[in-house]
Amino acid sequence: MDAPAFLIQTVPVRNWRIEKMKKLALAAAVSLAASTAFAGGLAEPVMEPDVVVQKSSSSGGILVPLLLLLVVAAAISSN
Repeated sequence: MDAPAFLIQTVPVRNWRIEKMKKLALAAAVSLAASTAFAGGLAEPVMEPDVVVQKSSSSGGILVPLLLLLVVAAAISSN
């Protein structure tokens, strides 16, 4: 005796080609996503040069008035 048609469960048959193509498409998508992360490569870091501050000597500001004072003192003493 045959079973009624509504009691028979049909199992979908999987096509191995479709499964293989799905895996291939997934692998391609993952590899493309991973390769874009390294597209730029490593760039050398840009180092800014150090700022060098040169102190000016203050002896030039004192030396000229002292020489002028010596010249005036020599002129006064010679008279």
